[in-house]
Parts: sequence; structure tokens; C-alpha cells
Amino acid sequence: MGGEPESLENYRYILGRQEADFHMPRHRHTFEQIRLPLVGDMNLGEQGILHEGEIGYFPEGQTYGPQDDPLGTPKQLQLVLQFGGASGQGMSGGRGRGPDARRDGIARRGERREIKFPRPRYKSVLIMDPQHFNWLSVPGAEGVERKYFGSFTERAFWMEYIKIDSGAEWTSTTDAGRRLIVALSGEGTAQDTKIGRWAALQVEAGEQLQVSATDEMVLYIVGLPPVQLPAVASDQFDVITSDGAIQFENPKNAD
Repeated sequence: MGGEPESLENYRYILGRQEADFHMPRHRHTFEQIRLPLVGDMNLGEQGILHEGEIGYFPEGQTYGPQDDPLGTPKQLQLVLQFGGASGQGMSGGRGRGPDARRDGIARRGERREIKFPRPRYKSVLIMDPQHFNWLSVPGAEGVERKYFGSFTERAFWMEYIKIDSGAEWTSTTDAGRRLIVALSGEGTAQDTKIGRWAALQVEAGEQLQVSATDEMVLYIVGLPPVQLPAVASDQFDVITSDGAIQFENPKNAD
């Protein structure tokens, strides 16, 4: 699934399968990234291992790696969501690499290009283990429980699981933002349309969604409120050229 190209709220959501050995130097992105390994683990390099079933949040501007992931058996499978962050960079710039890499991944050969990286709001990749969170009842919804994993940055995007017992119904409505929903297990209907494992839904702010479970369902939800830019533009950025040179927009505050 994807959002609106060139918009601050653009996003890209894929179900990715590893088809070969994977190697990546230390790098960082101009956008936010969330990964959920469904089959197999992911080596993050110095940041450790993102295990199957854990949720990894890779903040915009946060460096991680180097990664060395040989192809496993069975093949690794992940949900990967990339989206514009609170810095207002949107999804432009694609994959950016750090100063220890020779070239940015999107610069043409021989072209010197500048990439603007937001300074990371968090000091590390964040790894959440859903098994360590409690299921809590959803008020007014019998047979529905929730695991809330948190809300992040001034954009206040959030992550949660919703579990719907067989025969129960759950109604989702909020003005806070767009919801991206993936069914991790079970079967049921969404607005009278049959859905099952790996079904993916985009639900807009203010739009109501009704889900009925015929077999216990677990839904994985990422909420994406609109990006709100500050009245005074932030100077918390680094500018890195494709030849590896680093410039600071605000040298006094540079790390």
C-alpha cells in the first residue's frame, strides 16, 4: 500500500520476503520506518537482533548497521512500513546512507548531491516485544482486547494490537489520523467484506470501520496523524553530500 506521492503524509507499506543474502553498511533514513518480522530474525548490526514477532521502530535520522543477514530457511518475511516523519521530509530522498558510505544510494554516478537528514529524536532503534505487553479490555466492546505499544514523536503516530474474539465485533473510529491495519491471524469481515490473514486496510481519519470475527483475529495497527510543522522552522538537520562530506545547518548544536 502507498500514500500520496510528494506529500508529507506519503507512506510505503510492503510484505517483504528475503530472496538472497542481505548486506548493508551503516546508514540512516530521511523518513520513519517500522518493521515486524513475521518469519525469521533480522540482524541490525550494532543495534542487535530484531527477533521474529518483535516490532522495531527505526527513527528518522537514526544510524544503524552494518547488517549482515544470510538467507535463512524458511525465507525471512517482514512487514515494512516507511512514512514521512515529524521533520517534514516526507518520503523524498529514498534511502540515505551515513558518512562512512561512499555514495548515497540514489545519487547518479559522478553527481554530487545533498541529502538533508533530521537529527534523531531517539538515541537508538527501539525494539518492542508484544509478548511482554498485557491485553486490556476495550471499554464498551465485549470480547475485544488491546495491546498499546506507544505513541512517538510530536507527530504522535501510534502502534497497537487489537484482538477480537470469535463472534465479537470491534468498531474503530478516530479523528486522530489515518489507520493502517493488517490482520496477523484469524478470519472475519470488515464492512461486510471477508478478510483473513495478511489482509491490509487503510482507514482515514474520521472514517468508521466495523470488524466482525468468525475466528479469533489479531489486528496490527499503525496510526498516522497528519504532519504538523512548527511555526519556526527547525534547524536540527545535518546535510550530507553523496561524496560523504558533512555540513551542519547549526554547527553549535551538532553532535
